[in-house]
This record gives sequence, C-alpha cells and structure tokens, in this order.
Amino acid sequence: MNMQKTAQKGFTLIELMIVIAIVGILAAIALPAYQDYIVRSKMSEPLASLAEAKTTIAEYVAANGQWPSDADRFGIDTSIRTRSLIIENLDVTPNPPVDGQSIYVVAYVDSCTWDGSTCDPATAARTHAFSLSGSTNSDGTMNWDCIPGDGSGSNEVETKYLPANCRG
Repeated sequence: MNMQKTAQKGFTLIELMIVIAIVGILAAIALPAYQDYIVRSKMSEPLASLAEAKTTIAEYVAANGQWPSDADRFGIDTSIRTRSLIIENLDVTPNPPVDGQSIYVVAYVDSCTWDGSTCDPATAARTHAFSLSGSTNSDGTMNWDCIPGDGSGSNEVETKYLPANCRG
C-alpha cells in the first residue's frame, strides 16, 4: 500500500484567528503610547519658545548685571497666539522682576493639544502651563529649572506630556 504525503497549503482558521488576536492586542497597547508620543512632540514647540526667552533673559542679565525695570524690556514676544495653535501665550513673572527672586518664563499651552478638540485661536481655550524658573548666582550666571505649572502651583501640564527634562 502506497501512502502519499500531501503538504499542507495555507493556514487553518484557528491559526488566522490567533494572528488577528495578537495583532489586536499589540495595537491596543501601541495606540495610546503613540498618541502620547504625538502630544509630547507637539510640546517641543513651547519648550523651544521658552528656550528662546531663557536665552534673551540670560543675555540681558549678563550684559546689565541686573533685572530690567520692566519685563517687556527683555524683548520677549509674548503674543505668540497669532503664530501658534499650541501656545496660548508666554508670560514673564514677576513683572517687573525683583533682585534675589526667581523669574518664571511661562508657556501657556492650549489643552486642545492633548484633549482632541479643535485648536481654534478665535475661541477661548482652557490652558495649562509649564515654565522655566531662573535665578541669578553671585557671579552673574543663571540657573534654570523646568517646572510644571506657572510657578503658582496651578495650571500644570500633565507630567506624561512634559518634555523629559521637566519630569520629576
């Protein structure tokens, strides 16, 4: 008696269902992580604006050896909303700065960046903030720390959306 072996062709229904289940589980895990990644990438815009303001302030303090009498004299453009859908505005506090006191450069970020709503400059938006806190040293140099919120402990951006150097 001759028995011929036949090779299996294709996949069984069970094998296909297992593969689909595995792909579904991976997608369920990856999608929220991807959405958080997209928001964190958008948060690089306010961080870049804060870094620009930080440089401007540090140059002013280094050149003059003191805070200006009015924060507007730093030359920081605080009306960013006309150019950005993410940043509501920038602010420098206290205004005017006081010697020996930390200065906060605050980026107010429109919550549409992470809540899925439409970012429309014409509508009033809920805003959250993160900021750079600067203080002068006795030798005229400045130390900067990135902190969540606006320095008052309110309006904080969720930690998972902050740039890596602002977390913890």
